[in-house]
Amino acid sequence: MSDARPISPPSLEVQAAEQVVRHIAKLIEEGKLTPGDRLAAERELAQELGVSRPTVRAGLHALAAMGVIESRQGAGTFITDGPPRLGAGPLSFLAALHGFKREEIFEARKVLEVGAAGLAAERGITERLAPMAEEVTGMFANLSEPQTYLVHDVRFHRGVAAASGNPVLLALVEMVSSLVYEQRRLTVEHALDLKESAEMHRRIYQAIRDRDSERARAEMARHLDLARMAQASEESTMLPSKVVR
Repeated sequence: MSDARPISPPSLEVQAAEQVVRHIAKLIEEGKLTPGDRLAAERELAQELGVSRPTVRAGLHALAAMGVIESRQGAGTFITDGPPRLGAGPLSFLAALHGFKREEIFEARKVLEVGAAGLAAERGITERLAPMAEEVTGMFANLSEPQTYLVHDVRFHRGVAAASGNPVLLALVEMVSSLVYEQRRLTVEHALDLKESAEMHRRIYQAIRDRDSERARAEMARHLDLARMAQASEESTMLPSKVVR
């Protein structure tokens, strides 16, 4: 299947989930939600917006991947203490406008993330290992929940960039990962082997933990090459109207 086609417009399901994202973004912009605030329950948000609870859940998955919200077991969902990152929309628009192709996106990821993994291993910032380990644990715990798995996947890659100690590199990885998330959430339900993916993330983490920069770069490169092929396989099982290019 050719990669020459531009990214397709979002499906109705995705547009409905984006309604949830826009609603939360507006509350943040108006000062009605601030860092540390607890969100309303899914049922309340669904009633307020006139959408289904699965739609609300999809929107919350997107916000979690963007780093805007976080779930605390037994307590609820909260606005994170860090600055909100709502840049996926404009970047997705640019991708559609200029016809970014999957191969180009993975090429950019490889340039950025292989380097980030190497720097993370070289610098060995101990306190930044724990967030990566937590995301790997989250991936293994959610092998049967592809959308939740994907949130942990995106957070892991941002964690690697943060561990590089380079804020410019982190900002670039966050921008690209927002676009990757927007595309991958359309296909991840068709993933064939999330366990293999989780194992690759664990090997990246272990190389960084061991401060082996050469191995960290090699593991990240291998993971991204296989992820590119996996996404192509996922897309081949989808209806043409939903395929991301």
